[in-house]
This record gives sequence, structure tokens and C-alpha cells, in this order.
Amino acid sequence: MFKGMGDIGKLMKQAQEMQSKMTEAQAELDSIEVTGEAGAGLVKAVASAKGALRSLSIDPSLFKPEDREVVEDLIVAAVQDAQEKASRRAAEEMGKLTEGMALPPGMKLPF
Repeated sequence: MFKGMGDIGKLMKQAQEMQSKMTEAQAELDSIEVTGEAGAGLVKAVASAKGALRSLSIDPSLFKPEDREVVEDLIVAAVQDAQEKASRRAAEEMGKLTEGMALPPGMKLPF
């Protein structure tokens, strides 16, 4: 009659372990850095895998008043590139955690 209770207990333990691993992974994502580039490397943006912008580097050759709009566009492009890379890296790292789990198709963690 209570045969399923052991399975529930095992499932709860797995859920707690997963939550602990998720917390660790989230902390690790903050320490992983990715670099986005634009303008053949003239503008570089470094972000954490969580997407937080850490630094921005602009080649001095771009500092001409008449090129201001171009530089601004390159900055935006570099930041977007870094954020996209950060998002992909975060998905990879979280995918490592859920590897081997029998999750329904399309289900993503954290919920």
C-alpha cells in the first residue's frame, strides 16, 4: 500500500540535490566571463555568463568626433554579442546539470 512512498522520498531527495547543484551553478555562472566583439575587435565587451557587463574596451583609433555614432553602434553590437554568448554559455552550464534527468520535452530549469 505504501510502496510509492519510497519513490516519493527518493524523488524529494533528488529534487533537493538538484536545487543545491542549481545554486552552485548559478554562483559559478557569475564567475564565468565571455567576450563579445564588434568592428573586427575594435570594440570588446566582457560579460559574466549571467549577462552582467564587466568591462568595455575601445580601440583608440575609433576616437574621432565625426565617428561618434559608429562607435556607439559598435558598443551596442559588442554588448549584444557578449550577452548572446553569455546566454548560450549559461544554457550549456545548466544543461550539464540536467543531463541524464528524465525531464519532459521542452521543460527548462530553473522553473
